[in-house]
Amino acid sequence: MTSKKRSRFWIINVVSFVLFIILSATGLINWLLLPKGYEARGSFLITLRHFFVEVHEWTALAFMVTIAIHILLHWGYVKTNFKKSDILK
Repeated sequence: MTSKKRSRFWIINVVSFVLFIILSATGLINWLLLPKGYEARGSFLITLRHFFVEVHEWTALAFMVTIAIHILLHWGYVKTNFKKSDILK
């Protein structure tokens, strides 16, 4: 494997890991810490909740794109293993 290809794999793996951490953190904060529905009634916490929901949604979109890129970069490996397996026989 060339160093250019290895660095691409490394970059996409690090980016997807960071996005996963952000997704997990924003999801847990919204689920466990911030008030739901009308519990906050116009307070700063409800505004913060909406902010975290937006961050969570955009991060999820970016995460899906990086995972698609990850699969494309490893497509040769995927094809080779499908040919070796009994799934397609």
